[in-house]
Parts: sequence; structure tokens; C-alpha cells
Amino acid sequence: MKWSARLTELGIELPAVAAPVAAYVPAVRTGSYVYTSGQLPFVDGELAATGKVGAEVSPEEAKQHARTAVLNALAAVHDLVGIDSVVRIVKVVGYVASSEGFGGQPAVINGASEVLGEIFGDAGAHARAAVGVAELPLGAPVEVELTVEVA
Repeated sequence: MKWSARLTELGIELPAVAAPVAAYVPAVRTGSYVYTSGQLPFVDGELAATGKVGAEVSPEEAKQHARTAVLNALAAVHDLVGIDSVVRIVKVVGYVASSEGFGGQPAVINGASEVLGEIFGDAGAHARAAVGVAELPLGAPVEVELTVEVA
């Protein structure tokens, strides 16, 4: 199946690639792998939320922001090599700006993992890390990066 057709079937439109906020590029290909830079939950060029999860941002809201961030990462992959070149999602690394005592990082990053499963099926099954951090760039609640195998 072409992944672009699957996105259409699901009613998902990949956003424009988010402009880097520092000295890096959104994605790099080496051999048969694409590595994305960490992507924040930008929507139409604006950060969708700020604050720490478990305080200013609820875990449920953060899960949706993780979904947005991973779609931004897929947009960077698509811009570089085309979404239909994806063979499989290899790894997801998710960072959650966590309030003191918040330990629900895995559930938050499920927002990214679940949409990858919806889009890619078995090819979306991946290794993953969900890491709680004190702060993220621009005060974002989540950041997600991908490693993707491509044809």
C-alpha cells in the first residue's frame, strides 16, 4: 500500500515542514535511514501549547500534542524522501516536559506511537523511549524524533 493513500484514507494531511528554531535541518538521510530532528507540536507555525505536563498541560492534551509532533516529523521525512519511500518506522524518541512527580511519559508518547500504527500498520511497530525532562525548547510540552527506514 502507498502510505500517501493511507493518509488520505485516514483523513490525515501532513503539515508543512516546521521551520527550524536553531542551527539544524529537519531531517537527514544516510543510507537507507532518515533521522528527524526533534519536532515540537507546531500547528500553522505556532506552538500549540506551552507548559509542563501534569501541571499546565494535562496528560490527555499532551498525548494529542505528541501526535501533532510526530506528524510534523513525518512531514520532514516526506519533504526529504517522500512518504511512500518509508519501509518502516524504526524508533521513536519522545521527550515530555514533566512537572515534579509526573510519571506518565509513556502514555503521553502513545499519542505518537498510536498514529504511526494507524498509518503504517505492522511497519509502524517501533522501538521507543519516552523521557521526562525539566524543560523543552520554547516551553513546549512534548518533542518527538523519528528514525525511519526508507527504500
